[in-house]
Formats: sequence, structure tokens, C-alpha cells
Amino acid sequence: FAELVLETWDLHRERNGREHRTADMGCKQLVVRRGQPFTVTLRFSGRGYQEGVDKLSFNVETGPCPSETSGTSFHFAMTDCPEESCWSAVSQQEDGESLSVSLCSPPDARIGRYRMTLEASTDYQGSSYQIGDFVLLFNPWHPEDTVFLRDENERREYVLSQHGLIYQGTCDYIFSIPWNFGQFEDDILAICLNMLDINPKHLRDQNRDCSRRNDPVYIGRVVSAMVNCNDEDRGVLFGRWDNRYDDGMSPMAWIGSVDILRRWNKFGCQPVKYGQCWVFAAVACTVMRCLGIPSRVVTNYNSAHDTNANLTIDRYINEKGEQERQSWDKIWNFHCWVESWMARPDLAAGYDGWQVLDPTPQEKSEGVYCCGPAPVKAIKEGDMLLKYDIPFIFAEVNADVVYWVVQGDGMQKQSIRSSDVGKYISTKSVGRDSREDITHNYKYPEGSEEERAVFEKAEHQKKSIGEEDEGLHLRIKVSEGANKGSDFDVFAVVNNNTDEERVCRVTLCARAASHNGTLGPQCGLTDPLDIDIEPRAEKRVPMRILYEEYRDKLTQDNLIKVVALLNDHQTGDIIVSVRDIYVENPPIKIRILGEPMQNRKLVAEISLVNPLSVPLNGCVFVVEGTGLTEGQLVKELEEPVEPQAEAKFRMDLMPRLSGLQKLMVDFESDQLTGVKGYRNVIIAPQPV
Repeated sequence: FAELVLETWDLHRERNGREHRTADMGCKQLVVRRGQPFTVTLRFSGRGYQEGVDKLSFNVETGPCPSETSGTSFHFAMTDCPEESCWSAVSQQEDGESLSVSLCSPPDARIGRYRMTLEASTDYQGSSYQIGDFVLLFNPWHPEDTVFLRDENERREYVLSQHGLIYQGTCDYIFSIPWNFGQFEDDILAICLNMLDINPKHLRDQNRDCSRRNDPVYIGRVVSAMVNCNDEDRGVLFGRWDNRYDDGMSPMAWIGSVDILRRWNKFGCQPVKYGQCWVFAAVACTVMRCLGIPSRVVTNYNSAHDTNANLTIDRYINEKGEQERQSWDKIWNFHCWVESWMARPDLAAGYDGWQVLDPTPQEKSEGVYCCGPAPVKAIKEGDMLLKYDIPFIFAEVNADVVYWVVQGDGMQKQSIRSSDVGKYISTKSVGRDSREDITHNYKYPEGSEEERAVFEKAEHQKKSIGEEDEGLHLRIKVSEGANKGSDFDVFAVVNNNTDEERVCRVTLCARAASHNGTLGPQCGLTDPLDIDIEPRAEKRVPMRILYEEYRDKLTQDNLIKVVALLNDHQTGDIIVSVRDIYVENPPIKIRILGEPMQNRKLVAEISLVNPLSVPLNGCVFVVEGTGLTEGQLVKELEEPVEPQAEAKFRMDLMPRLSGLQKLMVDFESDQLTGVKGYRNVIIAPQPV
């Protein structure tokens, strides 16, 4: 028999891509998921393949130093019956000179870039052909994959959806911003794989790093470290929280991960300025979804950063409600991290499922700024010794806050106030633009037997004193409409829950604040006011917060922290109440004109009214949305926008993908920053 000569081959990029749910990835090579068959067609010249005469075998390799012992190189012959646990090739159909072969990787294969070679031999003579490269990803659709997720709607949301919502604000005023994850946009997959290849573990030992890429726990830890640049590891984002962002982009201005990852890649993996927690988390979520690991961004309100790990955060204030001394321990009004879905064969049974990964640089873990993966179940149960970083995250959702009031004579008195750390832990609902509260995954109900048992296991005594039902109660209320540009009222509301008249003194103090708990200058203070309250009655003490007072003090976080102090003359108790107030930006209006259809022009009309008493200068709208825009569209306004005037413009779009898409808008100017808006657009498929 003449030698079998390969003439051409077809990797069926589009068909395999559709079957493996990778067709939306804008890359020019084959992308498949592990454990799932894909088809290649081989066309020979002169004669076709003949069973029994010709022998065909394949080589697949990944990484710079592939070897069979480290699971990065495989040689396998074409057979009739594939084995599940290793690479296989099965002849599908012969048609003259062409042969279709079904190739399949095991569900625990290493992910990454692969090179594939075909070896064809007949009667002692043979040839070898390079038949192309492909990328292998995790497969949440395969029951044997460690990232297997059973529910199809959840897989659509946590693996395939390229846009979402991230929750921000305060526990009293929760709102969401839109985010363009864009994990299938052009070149994002290549950038994510590049991130794995420049991580320090790879540079230290390429062989070991590549051989561990079958494990989502390992990949998650690498990604968590690589999204921040605190280890001088050429990480993606530079974190900054001090409101000085002029030499980069303000963290509030981003609306998607694609722009960040492309900038990082374009400038030789120099860190992109600047990120804060939701930006770190969103970029990590993009990378994990891109690699095929189901992931979501989660927000924890009143998140404790407990630097000395004693699960207590002490706050010192004077009798006016002003902060007495700086504390390294902070309470963030919200903090974002990522949850990724994976099995944990490295731990005892019961810890599979959602794992916390936190790429925001806060504390070192094994010498590196990364955090997780930590099983959410272990956080709930207080299993402090399990891998990785449970104590730090346990504190974020469970620490106590104790307020000490430093009196004029230097005496310190512990105030009565129940702890409020770890509230309304939130993520976007599956398939809907609403909030799902997942606090119950992280903690048992407050005051329950189970909570007490968990705290005992974690050696945590609750230090904060719960408010009695008897006695005086204090809380802070906000008048409707804490809108940027207007004055608004806050009230200390005092309830007398006793059967006798009580006399007390109330003080209110307001300061600009940052989202990580740092306090800025004062923007409101009342003189101490003595009030008497009838039995079972309620009284309000108002404080007006003036725009002219807060205008130049507010950071881009738009936060004002109000502290109310109550001295109960009868008992000598001091009660403290604290509330973060989010000063609202104006809404962005988005109108869609015309019939939205794939590959047909669509017009968006975008507008915003200036609510301030001063003009807005240097106004810029940035618009993006996967499937709707090619990258970002930037519209700079030439004229200032006068007070109460409307900034409005129209923009042409050319929708590339059908189905539900999100058009996202960010507005920047000298006086208003980080203003966000979005509109869902349902794009009809192009008629055939």
C-alpha cells in the first residue's frame, strides 16, 4: 500500500464552538470544553484511510515543557471504544478520501492552549503532521468536571452571560451598577491565558504550574493574586482609595472588564490605574467565566476589615460624635468579592459548591496578596482551619463593632449598640435584574442556637451589647431625596420604651466618608440638645445637611457618615447610632429608537439633567455593551451643561448578537462623576 498522505484538515471551529458553547468567543482558533467530544475531518490525497492497514494516532501537548508524567502530553491511537478517563480518538465516518474523527479529553484534563499532531503510518513508513492548535476550557456541563453545575439557567447566568449588575451603596440604600463582563469579546481569552502564563508560580516552575491547571482551586488562587498588582507580579489592577485618581481612571468610572484587560495587555502587563473592590471582583469574575468556571460578584454590606484578627473592631468617638483616633481596623460600607462554583476534593466532604475568592489586596495569604478559595459552607460553620483564608472572611461577615465614647475627662465608656456587620449579602438573580439575598449561605439567623455554636467553635464571644427592649432607642432617619445638588434633612429618632418620662441629651455629627471607612471633613454638626420624652413616645432631632457644606468635601464615593449620640441622664448610658448616607447622582435616561435587529442600525438617545446650581464642564459619556457596540463609544460634549439644563445626544449602534443585551452608560464631568445608567435591549435575530 502507498503511504497515507494528509492533504488538508478541518477543525470545524464554528460547529464545535456551537456545541461547546464557545462560538461567541471572538478568537480565530478552536475552543472546546473538557470531557466533551469534538470533531475534526482529515482529507488524504491519492487514497482514503483503510482500517486494518493504516494506523492513525494523535499527540496533544500543553505548556512549554510537556510530559506524560505531569499530565501535559498525551499520545493516543484511534480506537473503536473510547475510554472516559483519558484522551481518545474514534473514527466517525469515512467518505472517499476524507475521514471524520471524534476527539475527546478526560473531564479532568489540564486547561489551556494545546498543540495537536497527527501521526499516520502504513507498513513501517509514516509521517507526522501538525494539525493546529486549540484551547481547552473547564466544562460546567459535564457531570464529571469539578466545576459541574446542574442547573442550565445558572450555567447561562454564571458562565455564558457577558453582562450583569454589581450591588453598591449602603445597607440602608442598596443600588446596583451595570457591568460589562465581556468574557467572550475579541482577545479576552488570549489575555486570560496570558495571565496564567506570567503568574509567578508559572515563572518559578512551568512544568508544575501547567500540571496543576486541571484544578479550579489552583486556578482560582492564581487569578485572585493576578488581578491585583501588590506582589509586583505584573498584576492587572492598581488599587487606590484616597480620591486622588488624576493620573489614571477613577475606580468609579469603569463600566466593564474588557477595557481594563485590554489596557493591561496593550501596555505590556503594567497595572491599570485604578481599582477598588468591585473592579477587582468584576475583572476576576470575567477571567473565571472566560476559563469556564461558574462565577458571580457578591456584595457584603458593612464589611469588617479586621487586621489583628480578634473579631472585634473598636471605634473611639468623643461626646460630639467625632472620631477620636484612627483605627487600622475598618468597616467598609460595602465590599465585593467573587464566588466561584467548584468541588473541593482537597477537603473533607461537604465543602463543594460556592467558594469565596477575593482579589482585592487586603491581607497576605501564604505570602501573597490573594484570598480563597474559601468554601462558603466553612464560613457559615466557623471551620477556621480549612483552606483557604476562612478567618479573614469570617471576620468580614461576623466581627463585632464596639463604640467607645471618650469623655471630656478622658474616661472611656462602651456604648450600647448591637453589631451590624455582614448585612444583606447580595448578588444578581439568575436570569433577572433583581437582587438575590444570600446572607443565609454565610451565617445562621442572629441570636439562634446554631449561631452561638458556630461562634463557640470559632472562639468568638459577641462583645457588642444588644439594645434592650426596655429603655431608650436611637436610630437615624433620612428625609426623602438625599440628591446631589440639594440640601436634605437627617433625624435622630429617639423612642422611649418605658412607662415614665425620660430626659436625655442628643448630638448629631456628619462627615464626608470613603467607601473603605476612612472619614473626611465635617459637613454638619448640631449643638447638644436636651429633650424630655413622654412614656412610650417618640421624638425627632433634626439636622439639615447643606449642599454648600458638602459640595467640596464629598469624595467620588458620594458618602456622608452620620453619627448620633444619646446620653440617658437617668442611667448614665450612652447610645450610639451610625448611618451611611449615599448622596444620589441624577439618573441617565436611555431611549432606543427603531426596531432592534441583528446587523441592522439602531439609534440610542442618551440624556442627563444637571441637578446642580453650577455648570458641568468637561462632560463625557462612555457607552459600551457586548454585542451592541464594538468596544467603547466615547462622546465628549463641547459646551458646558448649565444648571438644570439637559445634556442629550444620539448614537448609532450595530447589534452583532441577538437576544437580551445591556447598553451601559457612564457619565463624567468636573462636578459629577461615576454616574451610571443602563437599558436592556432585546435584539431580534436576523431573518434568514
